[in-house]
Amino acid sequence: MKFIKTPLSGAYIIETEKREDDRGFFARTWDRSEFKTHGVKTDFVQSSMSYTKQRGTLRGMHYQKSPNDEGKLMYITKGRIYDVIIDLRKNSATYKKWFSTELSDDSCKGLYIPEGFAHGFITLTSDVEVRYMMTAFYKQESRAGVRYDDPAFGIRWPIEITKISEKDAHFPNYDSR
Repeated sequence: MKFIKTPLSGAYIIETEKREDDRGFFARTWDRSEFKTHGVKTDFVQSSMSYTKQRGTLRGMHYQKSPNDEGKLMYITKGRIYDVIIDLRKNSATYKKWFSTELSDDSCKGLYIPEGFAHGFITLTSDVEVRYMMTAFYKQESRAGVRYDDPAFGIRWPIEITKISEKDAHFPNYDSR
């Protein structure tokens, strides 16, 4: 596994090292000792998945409020997304900065998102499956989000948003919370 630092403190792109033969490939996607070596929290307590039918669907920008902040490790098992994270940790040198990367099933790259980050993505293909491991249990009372088009961040989405949930479309701007 290769840990590639992103411009946001504590967030990593995880490159798997495929072992391929005529049957296909095998790749390790998580290893506690590798993650600990890079100072990444490893006590995952929950695993989830999402499926999105339509290209151009935006999901986000979600996070959980303290004390239920969650870190995430995610991989795409089908399709392709433009993934965006925002550092919302007020004491961070990269506070209010965002980073994006394209993730797909054929790249086998993952993304580690630290606690205190908002996360969202837009689907670049139809029929997208995303797998997540989280460091905190989902708590309805802690769920929160910020607007995908909040001027405080200036996120540039690569394609037109054709579908978004009412909840995601109506999150408040970050500075007005």
